[in-house]
Amino acid sequence: MNVRPLALVFWLWATALSAQGFAGLGTDAEGFAVPQRGTALTFPQDHGAHPDYRIEWWYLTAVLEGDDGKDYGAQWTLFRSALAPGDGSDPDAGWNTAQLWMGHAGITTPDQHFVAERLARGGIGQAGVNYDPFEAWIDDWTMTSTAITGDQLDQLTVSARGQDAAYTLDLIASGPLVLQGDRGYSVKSASGQASYYYSQPFYDVVGEITLPEGPVRVTGKAWLDREWSSQPLEADQSGWDWFSLHFEDNSKLMGFGLRSNTGVFTSATYIAPDGTPTPYSDGALTLTPLTLTEVAGRQIPTEWRLELPPQGIDVTTRPTNPQSWMDTLFPYWEGPLRFTGSHEGVGYLEMTGYE
Repeated sequence: MNVRPLALVFWLWATALSAQGFAGLGTDAEGFAVPQRGTALTFPQDHGAHPDYRIEWWYLTAVLEGDDGKDYGAQWTLFRSALAPGDGSDPDAGWNTAQLWMGHAGITTPDQHFVAERLARGGIGQAGVNYDPFEAWIDDWTMTSTAITGDQLDQLTVSARGQDAAYTLDLIASGPLVLQGDRGYSVKSASGQASYYYSQPFYDVVGEITLPEGPVRVTGKAWLDREWSSQPLEADQSGWDWFSLHFEDNSKLMGFGLRSNTGVFTSATYIAPDGTPTPYSDGALTLTPLTLTEVAGRQIPTEWRLELPPQGIDVTTRPTNPQSWMDTLFPYWEGPLRFTGSHEGVGYLEMTGYE
């Protein structure tokens, strides 16, 4: 093992993230590309990496039910971050590349939450993304297309393994890709910070999770988010609360609130069962925290009320496990949920910036 480069990876990540954190996504993007409204997303190319932008992710969440009748959740995420603009397309950069990769995997049960993390340097083959055929990987964690026809993301096999738990999931999409915001241009602040953002929210899932007690066969629904930018937040935005909801009629809702010193900036997309999106700008979605839970020494809002009056949506969410804390290099809350009210269903919640 080459100790010095490996140690350098950890040092660079720790330095970059301690300087940035989630709020650091609002720091200046000088030298990096920035999203432009009206730019058409192109597939399958945009399933791949965009090294001219500072940060992006491939983010999968799966709401699962085991053959033992219990609720479970699984997360697979690959982050790419650039320390400096300019060298991301050089195939010979090796250890000199400024591209860093980080993988997160989580498995949630009603009374346990398992977390694993991988760090890698770009340019040496340890992590990366190919768009045709699609494959994303970091070490032995993989998200691989098995599609024969159609879009590369229509069928995937996803696997990850930590010290105490693992999973392998097969995903088949029953609906189209969905462009968030204005045809993929997703505004994140009143000042106009934005990202490119699209989703595949229509996966049906079968697979197996492996727990300390043994394997469990699971089925369920999954949602993949793809997003990239260089300055997606305003400077004073400290974190977000992001929801993905699956309704019983196969419609979907994506909604988030970005917190700042002056309030919460919200955005939402209602997705019809045929995949037609209806985007809503700031103020249409109301997010109200209902219950605070002590998690890792913090007060975290683990039950929420979501209201989107134009769609008649008024639901209350409850987590499978309130202690779904991702104790990673930059920690956050992430876990599956069920909701009731005007609609019923399952979903996922991610909350960042709770110090």
